[in-house]
Parts: sequence; structure tokens; C-alpha cells
Amino acid sequence: MLLLAGGTLSPAVAQQPTPEQARQIIQDRPDLAATIRQRIATSRLSPEQIRERLRAAGYPGDLLDPYMDAAARPVGTPGEDVFAAVRQLGLSEAGDSPAVARAAPAAAKGPGAVRFGADVFGDSTTQFQPALAGPIDENYRLGPGDNLVLILTGEVEASYTLEVNREGFIVIPQAGQVFVAGLTLGELRSLLLRRLQRVYSGLGIAEGSRTRFHVTVARLRTNQVFVIGDVVRPGSYQISSAGTVLTALYAARGPSMSGSFREIAVRRGGKTVRTFDLYDYLLKGDNASDVRLETGDVIFVPVHGPLVELAGQVVRPAIYEVKGSETLADLLAAAGGFEPGALRRRIQINRILSPGARGPGGRDRVVIDVGPEQLEGGPPAFPVQAGDRVTVFGVVERRRSLVTVRGNVWQEGEVGYTPAMTLADALRLAGGAKPDVYLDEILISRLNPDSTRVQLRAAFADSTGRLRDNLPLREDDDIMVFSRTTFRPPRYVAVTGAVRKAGRIPYRQGMTLRDAILEADGVTEDALLTEAEIARVPADRTGGALARTIRVALDSTYLFDRGPDGRYLGPPGVAAPSGGAPVVALEPYDNILILRQPEWELQRTVSLAGQVRFPGRYALITRSDKLSDVLVRAGGLTRSAYPEGVEFIRTRDGLGRIGIDLPLVLRNPAVRDNLTLLNGDSVFVPEYNPVVRVVGAVNAPASVAFVEGKGLDYYIGAAGGYARLADKGRTFVTQANGRLQSISHRFILADGKPTPGPGAVVTVPARDPNEKRELPGIIGSIAQVVAGAVTVIVLLATRP
Repeated sequence: MLLLAGGTLSPAVAQQPTPEQARQIIQDRPDLAATIRQRIATSRLSPEQIRERLRAAGYPGDLLDPYMDAAARPVGTPGEDVFAAVRQLGLSEAGDSPAVARAAPAAAKGPGAVRFGADVFGDSTTQFQPALAGPIDENYRLGPGDNLVLILTGEVEASYTLEVNREGFIVIPQAGQVFVAGLTLGELRSLLLRRLQRVYSGLGIAEGSRTRFHVTVARLRTNQVFVIGDVVRPGSYQISSAGTVLTALYAARGPSMSGSFREIAVRRGGKTVRTFDLYDYLLKGDNASDVRLETGDVIFVPVHGPLVELAGQVVRPAIYEVKGSETLADLLAAAGGFEPGALRRRIQINRILSPGARGPGGRDRVVIDVGPEQLEGGPPAFPVQAGDRVTVFGVVERRRSLVTVRGNVWQEGEVGYTPAMTLADALRLAGGAKPDVYLDEILISRLNPDSTRVQLRAAFADSTGRLRDNLPLREDDDIMVFSRTTFRPPRYVAVTGAVRKAGRIPYRQGMTLRDAILEADGVTEDALLTEAEIARVPADRTGGALARTIRVALDSTYLFDRGPDGRYLGPPGVAAPSGGAPVVALEPYDNILILRQPEWELQRTVSLAGQVRFPGRYALITRSDKLSDVLVRAGGLTRSAYPEGVEFIRTRDGLGRIGIDLPLVLRNPAVRDNLTLLNGDSVFVPEYNPVVRVVGAVNAPASVAFVEGKGLDYYIGAAGGYARLADKGRTFVTQANGRLQSISHRFILADGKPTPGPGAVVTVPARDPNEKRELPGIIGSIAQVVAGAVTVIVLLATRP
């Protein structure tokens, strides 16, 4: 099985251990957390992205949470399950596991420390194989397995594919066998020129030659090289013959946590032919010392040299590997130099003393400060040692030479302080005071040398910003300018009643009743335009008065929706005065009530359908229109109508179907079933339906033809009779008009049973099979009632 790791396919990891085994690994190996922390830190993935990929891969989303906090010190060691998850995300490689990972050096265990250069090889999506297509440079050395193409043009037109065999020869038709192994491509061209001139007269490389030739490498051979030592994935690799040391290192995912970046050896035939320093490549982009590999080459990565951690205000804080002669200046240069916020007067070094310099009583560490005199000419040539932690401090956060202006000015914030600056100067730099400035007081908070503050005050002479007292300022003064609007409570008027958008409206000086109604989107169709009521806050609250009301006149001009001829476009209502109502000025907190016209409303409609002569939706003429009145307007019923089955539906208040006796209503409109109609009522008069349906707990639910005079038992019998679980006593009939009729239980006489009519539905409920009937108890209760009745009869009979 293959797992997707960072966009490339990698071999599946071995079966991960159980949680108990993983916890045991964590307890046994407290030295591997730094490895996982570095992988996560260099992955460029956010914590949520890591959690989502873990869940998608079948791992718990919080599996790596203990290792995501770069500021936290190691709290545990990842087990194989954690390494498997990291490999699944592409943050680690197959070679990383608790069994092969080595302890990071002390400098690598600092909070947030990352080995410089580790992220270059940690990105598993990087491909660093040399291009297999395109021209090959003149210095490329040929060997067995290379495929060459020889092209002749001019008087002779030919093309040959030539493979370098195991003995290092190629065979050219007519020219014979040519030994090419170990030659560069440039040397091969010179050799072929001499050999081919023996066969082809006039062959040359000059422009005027009668025959010309061109040779190139069509397919590169592969070399087997060995990458060993402290690398992430040591082993044997097949790489292109154009590959270099960097090619092999990228294939092996670079040095491990304990591997060196500075002393990578290339060994050929038992001898070291080149030593490669990755820092030249990483810091300067210089790969001049990168050597092209040959089959059998060994790239050996030894254990790292002295590690020094550089933290603080530098461009690239990280853990750096230093050589014996390198100094603090070299370390800072590798880190890109100081950040702009670096305090260049002090650098601190935390150092672990060498064993010979350690004293008794735990004196194994010292702190060394590189002071201003040493940093005066730039970073000094101060020697660094393995395990050093160098900190470049930042400048203090406190800013100087400023005063702060806040509040009712055009540009709040800090302004630069200059000697002899006054309050007027600071206000001018802040854009000046706004027109609604509070004149009577400006507050200045002044910082004393002992960090206490004192309160000073000033005032404006007028709203132009002129001051009464122009106080001299000091550094760090805090100036607060107030606004009169801040102290002013929000004032409003409320509009309620027959308006389209009731609610509160901000009050403005000079506001009128017409203004308020306009902001309420105008009046509704039922507005009474003769007068309105305004409830006003009383000036005198004696006796607990909350408001005083006044009535004000309105007119037709308050109807804003008008046509080109000036006529109101809405429905007609109570007549309004044509004009002349006085302008009504409002006061803060007025409550305006636009009255509604008494008993005004739009048409009420009811629906008639089915077997009526003129079905449709009818508008009620008065509020007291009854069912019979609308039926008369609809022309009455048709000949095929079945009034006993009328369906009367009332949607108002969710009432639903109401059972009425329509034949009785048609005979006598004064009966109570002749209901007063409401808006939304619907009446459906069906055709005659000579069928009775029997449903529920019967043996064969069915529709039975209606037979005049037949009772309930007839229709239940026609449906196969009662089922075993039928609750006979609760049988009921729904007549065609919606009326419900149930069995009337009588003590002495026979039960009264309803008679189904045409279109009726007989429903037989089912008894709960879990219900237990206490027959002896019921019989005992009946016996007590009978005994009591007999006693009463005896007493009455013996009374004189």
C-alpha cells in the first residue's frame, strides 16, 4: 500500500503499535520530541491543516498537539504511532522512528530552535534530479550505459544510435570500434573527427565542409552511489550520471539531526576526492564545490561539528554548525545580520564550560555579555563554542519623544514631542478640535519620574480651538478632549398606529409631525386623517403624571402616494379634510399615535366550490353575512348536489372542518348551523355518494353500498365483522358533513348506535393488546352499586 506524503508517493510504514506500546516508547525514550517539533516547524502547515490531514489519514486529530507549541519545552517523546502520522503528512521520512532517531544536542532543545538548513531537505515535494532532456555540457564524462546519437549531414546523410557497452566501446558503421569510456563529450568530438575523416572525405566541423557531423548524448546512464552516515535515509541510490552530491543528498532527504552540514565527504576508490560544505550552497548559492558523481561513489555525512544557537533580533534565528575557526561575527553573518530592532550594544552568550573548567557546586554554566566597547566596530571576532546559546536583544518597547492626544479631535493618536511644545501645538498637530467640542475642560495626565501621574486641566475659549490657558507640555503627556455630544442623551420621537414602519426616530431640532410620518414610510390605508394623538412628557409631574396628550389635526396631504392628477392612489376610506391643517412642531420624546378608521378593512372573501350554480370566491357585503346569504348569491345548489355531505372549512385560528346541517340551513336560515362567515372560509358541496366506508379494526375494511334504513351493525357485518382486537364500545361514525357520532352507552336500555348516511365513514378503533382488564374488579364494583340500589329501594318501601 502507498501513502500520500506531501504530494508524492512513499512506501507505507510498518504496522503502528498499540496505544499502550506507544506510551511505553514515550516513557523509555525522552529524547525524540525535538525531532518531531522541528519537522512540524519546517512543514509550513498550520495546526488546523495538520489536524485535518491526520483525521483524513485515520489518526486522531489531536495526536500531534503536544508537539505543535514551538514555545513549549519537550514534554514527552513521540512513539512509532506519532512518527507514522508525521510520515503520513510528509513531515518526516521512512527512516525516522524511535529506533533510529538520535538525541538532538543540547543547543537543539531550546524553545523554538530549528537547525539551519533542515527545511531545505525536509520538503518531500522537492525534486532535485537533473534534467534528462536538453543539451549535455562538454565536461560530461561518458561511461557504459550511455546512449549516443551520431548525425552526418551534407554529402552523406545518416544517423546512428550508439550505445556504450560494458567494455566502454561504441561501434560506428564503416568506422569501426571506438573506445569512449572516461572521455568527456568534448574529447569525444575531437576523437570522432579524426576517425571519421578516414572514412568520409571532406568531413569537418567548419562551415564550408562538404560533410559535417554532430554527436550528443541521447540517454544518460544511471550511477549507483551510496549515501551513508548521519542522513535521514541512508542507503544505495540509482541516480542519473549527471547527478552531483546535492542530487544524492536530496534523494536521501539531507543530513539527520545529528548529521553535519559542513564536512560532507565524497569518497571514490577508497580516497576522499572532495569535501562539500552545504553552507556555501545555502548561504551564498555557491555550488562550485559540488562534484559530479560516478558509479560506486560514497557520500559520507559525519556527525555534526559544534552547534551554536542564535536567537533574538537577527534575520534568521536558528541553530548553526560552526567550524573551529569561526567566530561570533561569522555566526551573525550566516544569520543575515541584525534586525532593525536589535540592541547593538549588548549580545549575551550562555555557555556550558568545558569539563576542565567546571568547578564544584554546580558551576558548569556561565553567562558572557559582549558589551558596547566590543561591538563598537561591528560584530567582534569573539570565539564561540559548542553548546553556546547566543541572544541578540531588542531595543526597549517604550517609545520616547511623544505626547498622546485623544478624544474629540480630527486625528487622534500620538504626536511627536519637541522641547517647548505647548498644548496648542499638540492640538494643532492632531488636526484641531471638532465643532462640538466641550469648552469647559481639557484633561492632561502627566507622567512623573517615579511613574505616578498627576492631573492637569485647561479649557477652550471658544469652539474655534482657541485656549484660555496654553499650558507647556512634557514628554509622555496624555491629553483628553471631550465632545458635548458624548454627554447628550439620545433624543427621539416614537411613531405608532396606522403607519408603515412604526418605531423610534432620532429627534432633530425643528422636527414636525409631517417629518416623522415621512420617516415612518407614510400612513397605511386605514389611517384616520382627521386627527392624531401626541403623548408628550409633562413639565409638571405632580400626582405621578407620566404624559399629557394633545389632539392635532391632519388632512389629505398626509397621503403621500398620489398620481399625476394629485388623486390618492390607495383604497377609499373616511373622507379627510382637503388641506389647511397647521404645522405641528414636535418635542423630544413625543409619542405619536396615528389613529385607525373605525371598522375599516378591505374585503372579506369566502370560497364556494362543488355543486353550486356559480362557484367562485365571493366578497362579503357585511360583517353579518351568513352561509345562506352567499349561497343565494351563488344561485343555490345544482340538481346533483348532496347538501348532507357539505365540507365547511374555517382556516381562522386553525379550526379546520366544521360539521353543519346544510339541508336544515336551506330549509330554515334561522337555525344556528347557518354560521356567520369569516374571511378565508371555504364551502364545498359534493355530489351524492351512495357509499359507506368501514375502516379500522374490522376483518375486511371496505366500502359498502348505502342501504336506506340500515344501521351500524349492517355495515360492520358487510366489512367482515369486528376483528379480535376491536374496541366495539368506541366505534364512531363520521357523517358526510363532518359531524362525529359515537355509540351512546346506557345503563339499562340498549346502547344507542348512530346510523351511517351516504358518504359516511365508520371507524372501529383497535384495543391496546397490552391493556389488562380487571374483570373481577369490574364485576365487584357493579355488585356494590346494585346492592346499594336495592338497599335504597327497601328503605323507601318500608317508610310509613
